[in-house]
Amino acid sequence: MSERKKYDTKEFELPDTFFVRDIEDQVFQQIILQCLEKIPGIVPVEGNFIENIFGRGTTENLKGIYTEQDNRNHSVSIKVEVSVAYGISIPEKADEIQTAVTEEVTKLTGLHVSSVHVVFKSLISHHLQKKKPIISQPSVLLEENIAEEYSDEF
Repeated sequence: MSERKKYDTKEFELPDTFFVRDIEDQVFQQIILQCLEKIPGIVPVEGNFIENIFGRGTTENLKGIYTEQDNRNHSVSIKVEVSVAYGISIPEKADEIQTAVTEEVTKLTGLHVSSVHVVFKSLISHHLQKKKPIISQPSVLLEENIAEEYSDEF
């Protein structure tokens, strides 16, 4: 009797399928921005006053968060620029930022984070900390707040 060759049925179901997943830089920037907002003692570097007036301060041109993807290795390298409050240990804060960003990006995108480069651009002094709280909470606009703030009455 001749021996029959057995075939794997998966070869017929998905023959040489190549799957592609593109993630735009703005997606990475938003993930990282959300992650940074949860870390006390730092604030992301913001755009300048002119950019905000003309509406250029949108997330498309988010300052201080840069990503570079390597599609061959399914990885991403990240550079984050932040301001840190006076009195905070910079090495400890850098480690906290790098760990949080790596975990969040890997969890949400499935990509390997090859590097997280943290650049401390400025120091937030004590008198600025009193004016503007360092621990930033995501701003949530409620319908009632919008109605109060934007009314037709003068």
